[in-house]
Amino acid sequence: MPLTPEAVLEALSHVLDPEVNKPVTELGMISEVTITDGEVGFAVDLGSSGNAKRETLGVAFRKTIGALEGAKSVEIRWSGELGGRPVAADDPVPGVKNIVLVMSGKGGVGKSTCATNLTLALKRAGLRVGLLDADIYGPSIPTMLGVMGRPVSSDGKTIEPLERFGVKLMSIGFLLEDPKQAVIWRGPMLHGALQQFLNDVHWGDLDFLILDLPPGTGDVALTLSQRAKVTGAVIVTTPQPVATDDVFKSVSMCQKVNIPILGVVENMSYFIDTAGVRHDLFGKGGGQLVADFAQAPLLGYVPIDQTVREWGDKGTPVVQAAPTSAVSQSFIAIAEKLVDVIAKRAEEAGPVIDRSGGAGRKRLPISK
Repeated sequence: MPLTPEAVLEALSHVLDPEVNKPVTELGMISEVTITDGEVGFAVDLGSSGNAKRETLGVAFRKTIGALEGAKSVEIRWSGELGGRPVAADDPVPGVKNIVLVMSGKGGVGKSTCATNLTLALKRAGLRVGLLDADIYGPSIPTMLGVMGRPVSSDGKTIEPLERFGVKLMSIGFLLEDPKQAVIWRGPMLHGALQQFLNDVHWGDLDFLILDLPPGTGDVALTLSQRAKVTGAVIVTTPQPVATDDVFKSVSMCQKVNIPILGVVENMSYFIDTAGVRHDLFGKGGGQLVADFAQAPLLGYVPIDQTVREWGDKGTPVVQAAPTSAVSQSFIAIAEKLVDVIAKRAEEAGPVIDRSGGAGRKRLPISK
């Protein structure tokens, strides 16, 4: 049977909504079916309370479309009301529904790689996304997203973020005259820059603002936990003890400053050689150990793949450059599970109304 929109809708008619046990097509959830060079795309309307079933439906959709002759990949554009964090009167980014920190107590585990590809995976899902490079001393977002520009202000009050692939971006790297220039700042200047990146950047209305944090458990995470109510953190680790020993510390820090841990990503998890043999180059099980310690879900495993490095160096994250690849699909699955975790947490917590006007919020002291 040829790959046509009609064939796609026929296949999807066999996928049942897990809540009402009726075909998703009968419920009017599927629309805008497109087919381009074997990539099948369609929109899914989850309504006002369906985000918690996003992961379940995503797995079913991919399995169903993957079985169609000629289908190489699937792009699902999700829509529907996404739960968000409680926003106080003095919140610096009131139009942002969710602030997610991508962090680790260890350097070199691939936080920026995970942050950029997670951002692009969320964007491909039809969500409005921004990415803030909070690594003041070692900004890498300009390179990994191929952006060489300088932000401007249209009103003289707020800074307009740069954009790439439909994602709003801000990094200290955009403000440096020389990309090789070192940022030599003490704590108060660091705090000031982060505060400006939140308060003075015109982020607008976003479903997600992803923050790529520097390694360690120092000033940046503390400042961010004071300045805005974050949805939570995604912890990135590699499997070996030399990484997890430090990552445990970042989990402990989150617990002490009341940053919810949304899940753990095990990056550089394994390598598949040309013969199809799997090699656990950095050992195995570290991600699950961190997840158990954090009492949070393991969102997924990202294999070692040369194309991730190659595309990142070229300024196009692999999820954007090669969405059908196995490593891209791992990032896409992690993004879907992250949204599912956030939706379930929002449903369990119920509506939150902050009536304090910001006055009742506790803040940690900032050492100067």
